This record gives sequence, C-alpha cells and structure tokens, in this order.
Amino acid sequence: MIIGSCVIYMTAEWCNSLKEKRMVVKSIVEKTKHKFNISIAEVDRQDIHKSIVIGFACVTNEVRHADEIIENVLNYIERNTDAVIDDVEREIF
Repeated sequence: MIIGSCVIYMTAEWCNSLKEKRMVVKSIVEKTKHKFNISIAEVDRQDIHKSIVIGFACVTNEVRHADEIIENVLNYIERNTDAVIDDVEREIF
C-alpha cells in the first residue's frame, strides 16, 4: 500500500473575513474531493483569513500513480481558484 500526502499553502489576498475564506475553502475541498476521490481538508491556519492550508491524501498500489494523483490535484486546485499557491509539501510512503 502506497500513501501519497500533500499540504498546500495558499494566500487569498482578497478575503476580508473568515466567512469569505471558509466559502473559498469549502468550494475547493468539495470540488476536489468529488473529482479525485481523495481525503482532503483544511488542516492549519483556520483563524487567519488570508491564509489557506489544505492537506490531502490518496492511497494506491504504485508510487508513480500516487505522484500522478498529487500532481493532478495540484493542477486542478491551481486552475480552479484565485488563491496563490505559496508552497507545497509532498510525501509518498
């Protein structure tokens, strides 16, 4: 069993409140979860309205497939939000 995990650090400069940020995060999480069948959630900085940290994980039987899933999810999130991706931490084990 191969587990791929990733944490994405993003900045949403236009968010002026936690409510606005939560709407953005909820949209990203729900759309991505249904498209890729992964486990995904906001994992840090929940009380900072301009900062978004989302983590996700996938389970597969090949390292190459886990890496492909992570790359596809990152590309999808980047294309479907105005938030800027600042950093990405990936791990496959």
